[in-house]
Amino acid sequence: MPDPSKNQFAMSNQFTPENSALVLVDYQVGTLQLIRNNSSDQSLRNAVMLAKAAKAYGMPIVLTTSQEDHIQGPLAPALQHISPEAHKNRVQRVGIVNAWADPKFSAAVEATGRKKLIMGGVTTDICLIFPSVSAVQAGFDVQAVIDASGSSYETQEEMSRRRMERAGVVLTTTNTIIAELVQDWSSPQGSQLVKLLVATAPMMQAAD
Repeated sequence: MPDPSKNQFAMSNQFTPENSALVLVDYQVGTLQLIRNNSSDQSLRNAVMLAKAAKAYGMPIVLTTSQEDHIQGPLAPALQHISPEAHKNRVQRVGIVNAWADPKFSAAVEATGRKKLIMGGVTTDICLIFPSVSAVQAGFDVQAVIDASGSSYETQEEMSRRRMERAGVVLTTTNTIIAELVQDWSSPQGSQLVKLLVATAPMMQAAD
């Protein structure tokens, strides 16, 4: 006989629109250019897809940037347009490497009231690894969306992924986490998002 407690455990660990928030770190026009292990355009497209999914479900979106008046530049326009409110309320850091160490950022995440975080960051080896690990240490469940992130070199990416996993961060992809949120493609949001995934797939293949 199946153990009902195991099913309850699995359900309690599922990321849903009701218990999750989207956190995007440093998707700035300058930092995006540092991605070399894959296409920076693809990473940004995937981050935009995550933002569209979050918006479709009314999920909280937390954005943060670092030193916008320096080489990092402003938040990517594509993300500015998806959620103007999140852009307006973004946490603008003055140079703190680990975004979680900025009290305004960690407070913004806490204010969502969600304990499960879907996180992407540019770059993986700096902007994503530190806040994702810190969030886990602070008691959050974190899924890091790897194909919405990226590093300058494959070694940096690989070492960061290993360290995040050892710290308890779950690695995932854009399609997987969106499907986990949707659960039913026949729902209104599911119908909307599956069209988005299908429409974007040829673009991703062309970028590869």
